[in-house]
Amino acid sequence: MPSYFLWRHFFIFTIKTIMSQAKELNRTLGLLDATSIVAGSMIGSGIFIVTASMVRDIGSAGWLLFLWLLTGLITVFAALSYGELAGMMPKAGGQYVYIQRAYGRMISFLYGWTVFTVIQTGVIAAVAVAFAKYSAVFFTELNYIVTTFSGIEITLQQVLAVLSIIFLTYINTRGVQNGKIIQLIFTSAKLFALFALIVLGLAFAFKTDTFSSNMTDMWNAGQTKILKNGDSIFVPLSGFALLGVLGSTIINSLFSSDAWNNVTFIAGEIKDPKKNIPRSLFLGTLIVTIIYILANLAYLSLLPMKGDVHGTTAISQGIMFANQDRVGASAASVIFGNIGVSIMALLIMISTFGCNNGLILSGSRLFYAMSKDGLFFKKANSLNKNNVPSTALWFQCLWACLLCFSGQYGDLIKYSTFASLLFYILTIAGIFVLRKKEPDLERPYKAFGYPYIPALYIILTFSICVDLLIYDTKSVGMGLLIVLIGIPIYYLTNKKSDNDLIEIDE
Repeated sequence: MPSYFLWRHFFIFTIKTIMSQAKELNRTLGLLDATSIVAGSMIGSGIFIVTASMVRDIGSAGWLLFLWLLTGLITVFAALSYGELAGMMPKAGGQYVYIQRAYGRMISFLYGWTVFTVIQTGVIAAVAVAFAKYSAVFFTELNYIVTTFSGIEITLQQVLAVLSIIFLTYINTRGVQNGKIIQLIFTSAKLFALFALIVLGLAFAFKTDTFSSNMTDMWNAGQTKILKNGDSIFVPLSGFALLGVLGSTIINSLFSSDAWNNVTFIAGEIKDPKKNIPRSLFLGTLIVTIIYILANLAYLSLLPMKGDVHGTTAISQGIMFANQDRVGASAASVIFGNIGVSIMALLIMISTFGCNNGLILSGSRLFYAMSKDGLFFKKANSLNKNNVPSTALWFQCLWACLLCFSGQYGDLIKYSTFASLLFYILTIAGIFVLRKKEPDLERPYKAFGYPYIPALYIILTFSICVDLLIYDTKSVGMGLLIVLIGIPIYYLTNKKSDNDLIEIDE
């Protein structure tokens, strides 16, 4: 009889142990995987598109390169600072966890609310729309308007965007290994293709005078505006007007460099996260920054800055009036002829598909972490048989699909990037807060250049946000409004104390 009770207790203990392990995320991702997620999430559609609108805004090769360099520095500064927080709190949820530790539940809820409503899902939708937009190069039927609802046209492109989000969500519900494999394959493919474009583009600089022509009067800035009759005028910029335009158009390059922080959302699935997350943040952002600057040098080597709005070829349209802002496709057509458009369209399809895989994989982990704290839908606090938060994945999928029908690519960029910048500022300010509140906590990695680098990041990013509010109030104001709407929602739905914080230890 005693042996019966002994075996009974042993059996129950074993079952409980297995069940508890099944409810935890598995640490299966190494440094290469984490770096791939950082780079893969950053490189999506922006680098192939936004340079056209930036050139129309500033009309200067020198200022264009300056903005991409400044964007790179801002991004790397942020990544270096995040390393300290990632090392201290290597938990699923990343930035959400850091904000809660520094400021409490309400501010962390606002972050999670904004990520769900516009930051993560908005970027997923924008990237999916870009994927469908470039798919239309091969399948012109995608331009067909299915129906019009309340004045909003619904096209087959939007339907394809939705289907791509649903497909990638399904793949990621099958286990983190599937998402990992897709991420590695597509990130490698687009990095290889981008390097090819850069090398061939820079090689052209020695064969033509395009680059030298673009660099003539490289600091002579001006804004190009399209008139109602289709013609364009060039308005010179200087002084405060130039500063204002620089501050507002940098949101394009910042969007292209965003989502680097997504790797912190999946900290619960990364091996040795205290070391690998800070390293992957630095390596991923540095690699992408170099690639982006070189890509823009390649554009300047292949295409004239100022083209003709009525031009019919890549050269005559230039960077400024590239067909549907497809600068990457126009650059490829100079190298390969007409087939270059198809080559670049295929590259961007690969790039956006891989980018969205990383965004979908990582974003759901944040909502899973929020649900465990009682700050998100209760059902999202569960893992399926593949040990992934499938319910959180499908909640994210549903809202991102709806956003595909809510606005234009440019609107999604502005809403998501401005809101994202606000919380980047708060998070990095959290380094100062936590060093004062909890100075004795273990910090495996300390923010590089503290306090100067984090402080410089906060000053630069805050200045950009103020500039955006002044010069693009309507668009970015929507992003701010979405954040503020979260305040009454928090007080209506949450009763826990702000002192109920996340534990730092694993």
